Order: sequence, then structure tokens, then C-alpha cells
Amino acid sequence: MSSDTEENYENDGDILTKRKVKTPRKYKVLLHNDDYTTMEFVVYILQRIFSMSLIQAQATMLEVHEKGTGECGVYSKEIAETKVNQVEKESRQNGHPLRCSYQPE
Repeated sequence: MSSDTEENYENDGDILTKRKVKTPRKYKVLLHNDDYTTMEFVVYILQRIFSMSLIQAQATMLEVHEKGTGECGVYSKEIAETKVNQVEKESRQNGHPLRCSYQPE
């Protein structure tokens, strides 16, 4: 059995059937560097929306700054979409163009 499937058994009266169920795909949430959003605001976002400690948030912020993108976490598709929407809403409300996206792991 591969690591991304599980076997489930169903009982149809006298017949036991076996079916494979795929494990839901996970998605990485990424922050993208820009020339306008302050480092302090990125740290704030990472702490507020992604529940990172100050040290984790600072390390991720530096990764975004130095490499152009930084991974904020890995989630189900629905949670990844929600996190992206939260980042963009909070950023716009505070006058920052910070971009956030998600992609399959």
C-alpha cells in the first residue's frame, strides 16, 4: 500500500468489499517579497495568521526577503485558501501590497 492511500472495508450484507481512499493533498502557503511591505508587518502577519513564535516569524521573514518567497505552513486546500485570503485582506487594510499564494506540496 502506498503512503497516500488508505484501505477501507465496507460490509454489503454478506459481501466484504475493499476500496482505496486517497489521502487529501496538502498545500504550501507562500509569502512573496516586495519592495514596499515592511519587515515588521511581515513578522506581524506570520505571528497573527500563522501562529508563529517571534523567532520563527523573523526567520521566515528573512527567507522571504532573501529568497523572494517563504513557506508559512502546509495545510488542506480549504485552510490554505483561507490563510491566503486572511493575509491579503489584512495587508490591504494596512496599506501593504504583500502577496500570498498556495501550491500543491
